[in-house]
Amino acid sequence: MAVSDTIKTRVPGGQTTRAASIDDAFFRHLVTGMRNGVLAITRDSRLALINDEAYRIFGLTPTASDAGAPIATVLSRHPDVVRVLSGVFDLNHLPNRAEMRLKPGGKVIGYTLAFVRDDDGEIVGAVMLFKDLTRVEQLEERERLRDRLAAVGQMAAVIAHEVKNPLGGIEVMAGLLRRKIPELPEAQALLGDIIKEAKMANAIVQEVLDFVRPIRLQVERTSVAAAVRDAVTLADGKARRGGIEVETLVPPDLTIEADQHQLAQLFTNLLINAYEAMESRGRVSVTAERTRLDDGGDGREAVRIAITDNGPGMAPDVADKVFDPFFTTKAQGSGLGLAIVRKIVDAHDGKLDLRTVQGEGTTIEVTLPVSAGDEE
Repeated sequence: MAVSDTIKTRVPGGQTTRAASIDDAFFRHLVTGMRNGVLAITRDSRLALINDEAYRIFGLTPTASDAGAPIATVLSRHPDVVRVLSGVFDLNHLPNRAEMRLKPGGKVIGYTLAFVRDDDGEIVGAVMLFKDLTRVEQLEERERLRDRLAAVGQMAAVIAHEVKNPLGGIEVMAGLLRRKIPELPEAQALLGDIIKEAKMANAIVQEVLDFVRPIRLQVERTSVAAAVRDAVTLADGKARRGGIEVETLVPPDLTIEADQHQLAQLFTNLLINAYEAMESRGRVSVTAERTRLDDGGDGREAVRIAITDNGPGMAPDVADKVFDPFFTTKAQGSGLGLAIVRKIVDAHDGKLDLRTVQGEGTTIEVTLPVSAGDEE
């Protein structure tokens, strides 16, 4: 967008005065150096100006052909933004503050729209000023989740106490009765089933209590490879692995600041979920690499751990709910295994991603910051 070589300012009374001459470079540096994204279009919806921060937020690579190109072409990956900008000239009142979640990627931006007017007051374009709010949105969502869990936890603690006592009584009385009638095999089998079911119900109650209880991390320098090794051992002891082959490709020098016990629990739950989905056959691989956690600003140094299986995959409606508390597709189970995974990842201020294709398999990626205590 061409910039005038002088600045015009209006003084009381409506008169216009000329300020000192300033060249185009000043305005380019001003816009480029802004920490907010800036994007301006002309009346015919062509790109007039875009700064480096806007390119970063939108995940685009600058090209020489962007200036003057239709905004729908430059932002073809972000149709929601194109729709907002294309309709801006039909609005009588522009929003002063609005939010939008970008697709793909899931970034959240807060934006303001304004008209660009010429010296005669005619509208010649529009500008969008926006900021990456992904990090803020994540922290707010986690705070809302903590509040909900705290309320549920208080109720669950009371209910669990009232339920655990009768369950314990049933188990004890069934055991006593079992010892009194050793000569009746059918009764022995029936009482054994009662004890087994009471133990299972008690375990579910305890799992619910563990889920709603706040996580208090014991953070220390932790080897990712060691946590994965512990998880494989734990998963093999809790679920039937059968003929499933497990391959771990985790660099031994990869370390992060984390709670090693919680980290092992996280990977254990993911492996158990894979084992149960694959029905004793197939392959699971665990890989890890250094990356950056892109959640606003310059991002943070992080490690991405991927657990990939070649199992049956998930239907889209299942994939959307798989990390929700109490959601399960299994005949038995509390539906808390993957919900606990999400809770542990959130406690470490990390990110959780899932890719799945029915008939081909599932990949769950856990991205955790290398350094703890980065929350603002």
